[in-house]
Amino acid sequence: MTTANTQSNQNVDPQEIDKFSALASRWWDPEGEFKPLHKINPLRLDYILDHCGGVFDKNTLDIGCGGGLLAEGLARAGAKVTGIDLAPASLEVARLHALESQLDISYQAVSAEAFAAEHSNQFDVVTCLEMLEHVPDPAAIVAAAAQAVKPGGKVFFSTLNRNVKSWLLGIVAAEYVLRWVPTGTHQHQKFIRPSELLQMTDAAGLVAQNMTGMHYLPWRGFYFDNSNVDVNYIVCLERPAE
Repeated sequence: MTTANTQSNQNVDPQEIDKFSALASRWWDPEGEFKPLHKINPLRLDYILDHCGGVFDKNTLDIGCGGGLLAEGLARAGAKVTGIDLAPASLEVARLHALESQLDISYQAVSAEAFAAEHSNQFDVVTCLEMLEHVPDPAAIVAAAAQAVKPGGKVFFSTLNRNVKSWLLGIVAAEYVLRWVPTGTHQHQKFIRPSELLQMTDAAGLVAQNMTGMHYLPWRGFYFDNSNVDVNYIVCLERPAE
């Protein structure tokens, strides 16, 4: 398990780990603190499946897997899934839920950078959703994802744009008005503009294939809009074949 000493040498914010560890037991409560993730998970999963042409029998890595919401969805779609995270309490919840669900998922407490160094070019699909805005150095996570994926493989990132609208909707509305997530879940200065993310992915040798915004309307629920990436957005990239 990760200790405080090793964490100090990794791309991790101990306060973020403590925050998510404190909520770990409620990962799978669809009406709890992770309700928004439960709501958008089917949408995110469909996006990944559509842009991969399915994931059956594909080696798939989920970076920042948390309690395993996306990892289980990928496993149910037939993927061979490895989930990594640095919050031991969340990983324990993920392991127990996968056991109850009779799903074979490998969960490991390891940083993305360390894992990628040991598993270069091994994965057909790499996902990292709603995680980049919680680490000190998101570019290092992007580089690790690019290192872990095979040439010709797909990489997916989702995060929050940084502007006034995302502050109003992603923090003021989500944390204080609707109370979808606990107060303090996000720090607006850590949100990442699409142009900034694409600079990171370009530097890592990944080629963007699609980007779309994720939006919410009370009468419609969550949906995609390719023309609007003002708040939440997701991007599909490919590592060019060598």
